[in-house]
Amino acid sequence: ADGDYTVYMYDSYGDGWGGTVTLTDADGNTVSFWMMYCPSGDGCDGSMISAGVTFGTSAPTSANLFFSEAAEGSSNHKYLEIYNASDADVSLSDYAFPNTSNAPATPGEYEYWNTFDEGAVVAAGDVYVVCHGSADDFIQAECDGYHTYLSNGDDGYCLAFGTADSFDVLDCVGDWGADPGSGWDVAGVSAATKDHTIVRKADVTSGNAGDWASSAGTTTDDSEWVVF
Repeated sequence: ADGDYTVYMYDSYGDGWGGTVTLTDADGNTVSFWMMYCPSGDGCDGSMISAGVTFGTSAPTSANLFFSEAAEGSSNHKYLEIYNASDADVSLSDYAFPNTSNAPATPGEYEYWNTFDEGAVVAAGDVYVVCHGSADDFIQAECDGYHTYLSNGDDGYCLAFGTADSFDVLDCVGDWGADPGSGWDVAGVSAATKDHTIVRKADVTSGNAGDWASSAGTTTDDSEWVVF
């Protein structure tokens, strides 16, 4: 069974030994490690070295995904673009884009856990675009998935890895705190998340891990975004 185990070896002759031990579980997985025993005398204290062994699959880790664009236009012309900065295609089955709506019931916590379509994949070096189903044809041509309740400018969206009960925040546009009014200021532009498109600067190589304020910045120089 998967789990952590401690392995003990005994020296029946009392003359000391050392070597590589290999264990195999029921599924054929193997793990090898070095163990040795030093008997009393000749500078030894009669100690035996034990080894901890873990069988099972290690916990998955997130890929380097982050928001590269976010657009909020008139009517339903809006989308979120997610960039895969890793060197491998990434299944989005373990990712989500949870959000709050205006002022959240509990500041700092998401209100809606939004998952990607079954089978959704973002290729290495490519983007995955989530857009409103009624967006204009120009946006629709780039859509990979759809979400009806995209932001009106004041709804915080984050890219998360994990489950609704246990997750890591990789990146955010907006936050899950208080209602920002019409939208969040970005790069010195008032309410830039409403009626604008914000594009990540080319020198940004990873998400903000939830630190939206630093990411948004207060000037064109310290912001990670360009506002159009």
